[in-house]
Amino acid sequence: MKNYLVIGNPVQHSISPKIHNYWFKENNVEGIYKKKALLEKDLKNFVEQIKSKEITGANVTVPFKQKIIKYMEELTPEAQLANSVNTIFLSNKKVVGHNTDIDGFYLSINLKKIDLKNKEALILGSGGVTPSIIIALKKLGLKKITISNRTKEKAIELKDKHESVHVLDWGKTVKSDVVINSTSIGLNESDNLKIDFDVFDTDTLFYDVIYSPKETNFLKEADKRGFRTQNGFLMFIYQAAEAFKKWHNILPKIDEKLFDILEND
Repeated sequence: MKNYLVIGNPVQHSISPKIHNYWFKENNVEGIYKKKALLEKDLKNFVEQIKSKEITGANVTVPFKQKIIKYMEELTPEAQLANSVNTIFLSNKKVVGHNTDIDGFYLSINLKKIDLKNKEALILGSGGVTPSIIIALKKLGLKKITISNRTKEKAIELKDKHESVHVLDWGKTVKSDVVINSTSIGLNESDNLKIDFDVFDTDTLFYDVIYSPKETNFLKEADKRGFRTQNGFLMFIYQAAEAFKKWHNILPKIDEKLFDILEND
């Protein structure tokens, strides 16, 4: 029996087990997928369990996508480019870190036929998933990306690594075609992002990488004003499918049955 885990802290909100266990069944894979909250001090031992094959593979969520890198023996080109790991597997006796967030975000926009070519984006936050979003936005043809983060130095680090990235002081707003919340602000129902909605045109897209709750206060406020909104649900599904493909060499079906299972969670 193959054993898979998603690790993070917090991790109780994750729907990864429901998705992967459904795909295991549909594709006749003998495996089980669970979730586990870890502390940073647990990461080294966790990776050793993958090395010893106690754990077959893993997904990584906040706040460990970058902290786990130092324990990897090899990184795929995607993980190197994003400096972020969300998928781990064993290959040629080496623990390999991979990134499927890039494809997850890209597909969540591209497959919905949202045209962002030559447009401008404002990203709120510069955490573990932000580099992946920057790379995906560039693939989508955006001409300018602005980052605003509570700790400005972290935003500047991303600016130094990625062309066409600009930095904006936290709490300020700049007119953009898409506004993306990549922070964890919104996981709690009382969370609020201070943003001046009046500067945006009516066709601006407000995107939150958070998928649980389905509608954060950030999206509620945007929806109230008539803006287009999208949560991180599709991004999450697509990145999960890419991880499944990496582990099993099978691209799983994303179908209505899966959506029904998750909808009734």
